[in-house]
Amino acid sequence: MTLRIGFDMDGVLADLATAYAEVERRLFGDATAGAPDSPDANGEGGVDPGEDEADAPETAKDATRRLREERRRRQIVWHAIETTENFWTTLAPLEPDVVRHIAETAARHRWEVFFITQRPETLGETAQRQTQRWLAAQGFDLPSVVVTRGARGKLARALGLDYLVDDTAKNCVDVVADAKARVLLVDRSGDPRVAGNARKLGVAVVASAGKALDVLERATTARGNPTLFSRLAKKVGWTAGGREPEA
Repeated sequence: MTLRIGFDMDGVLADLATAYAEVERRLFGDATAGAPDSPDANGEGGVDPGEDEADAPETAKDATRRLREERRRRQIVWHAIETTENFWTTLAPLEPDVVRHIAETAARHRWEVFFITQRPETLGETAQRQTQRWLAAQGFDLPSVVVTRGARGKLARALGLDYLVDDTAKNCVDVVADAKARVLLVDRSGDPRVAGNARKLGVAVVASAGKALDVLERATTARGNPTLFSRLAKKVGWTAGGREPEA
């Protein structure tokens, strides 16, 4: 049987974080560290260590104002993104040539690949078309793009995915709970706590999309060999949930 593999877009393949930060700097500048509603340079949230308990209510008000300001800024930044024509075609790849490598590996192993995203619409073409154009420009011909508004687990089950590569822990947990797909969490922080918590749920953690591709290729090679697949599953963290795809 042909393996069906899903790749999340932003945070896995495309660098939304940098583009978002650039929009935020253009709108607000960089002079936010000393603002009254922002943490100070030491990350103490503007609270004087010498303050007594009588000042605690004011500190809570400051925190509330800070959260409101952060929410307001996010809304403004996203409005700017959504009113930028074909914004999704402008993102840089997180890893050079990784999309091309996915295309080559998929062709070699006859994978069916789906690119999954929750991107909002912007001016210009639909988010789906923009994503398809971006992927084609990166080296994946005729990409299948699914723009979803619902839970990732239900989508993985509906698509019959064998594997999903995602950078959001919530999405990974959702798939583990509601689908049969094996999950790879892309975590670029290197925080051992992330890997530890993920393994408890049967989620593999990789440092990049390229590393995820390596694991997927090894899993494909191990199909039909329960012993070999079991060794791989134990090594990467697929010790709970999921299933071995049929050969």
